Amino acid sequence: MRPAGSGRGADPGSAPSPAPLSFLRRVVFGVGAGLVFVVLLGLGTWQVERRAWKLDLIARVDARVHAPAVPAPGPADWPRVGPDDAYRHVRLSGTFLNDRETLVQAVTERGGGFWVLTPLRRTDGSLVLVNRGFVPGDRRDPATREPGQVAGETTVTGLLRLTEPKGAFLRSNDLTDDRWYSRDVAAIAAARGLTEVAPYFVDADATPNPGGLPVGGLTVIAFPNNHLVYAITWYGMALMLAGAMVYVLRGGRAKDLDAEVRGPRRG
Repeated sequence: MRPAGSGRGADPGSAPSPAPLSFLRRVVFGVGAGLVFVVLLGLGTWQVERRAWKLDLIARVDARVHAPAVPAPGPADWPRVGPDDAYRHVRLSGTFLNDRETLVQAVTERGGGFWVLTPLRRTDGSLVLVNRGFVPGDRRDPATREPGQVAGETTVTGLLRLTEPKGAFLRSNDLTDDRWYSRDVAAIAAARGLTEVAPYFVDADATPNPGGLPVGGLTVIAFPNNHLVYAITWYGMALMLAGAMVYVLRGGRAKDLDAEVRGPRRG
């Protein structure tokens, strides 16, 4: 007669084996990790595609900026003006309406101050807002820069810019107090009682103005392009996850094989 607790333990077949539960966990982990892996690969590929698009955009804009100046779009072409026209090198002639200028707050390499937006009336009667350039805060009054108030027929060369509706980040244009934070063509035209105004404005180039103000040619053209860094990050995370999947799944399988070799424990 065997003493209690000695000899063989309970029948191994009578106790639930941990192997099926371990296998189920590995399956769940593998499926979940596989889905995340696919998502990470997708995000990396998306960033690669975004980088290609961004590089193409930069190349196209650079080509427009450095192309010979062409006549600014007239009224017949206004409905077709869009993103593909942004930063196009243009020229236009007409007469400035200096009494209708608008000051838009600006921060430039020269410090804080204002952009001077002045309507230019062309020979066909249409108007185009021209960003003549930058003036510091203490020269916002036109009387302090009278030589720069060009009278008579003049020609402007610069870059076509698309309107900037509503305002700047966290700051809306205040028509009542005549405070402007963006170059919103339609709003400025309405505030100044202007009609037949082009849906774009033109940033004047660096051609000096009489008296030195406003200062043109300060257009900043910059397109952030961090897509390669993002792509490497997503692909790197996918690679690390793949390594973790292999480690966990192979490790779990090795433990199962070891358990099978050892067989059930005996008491």
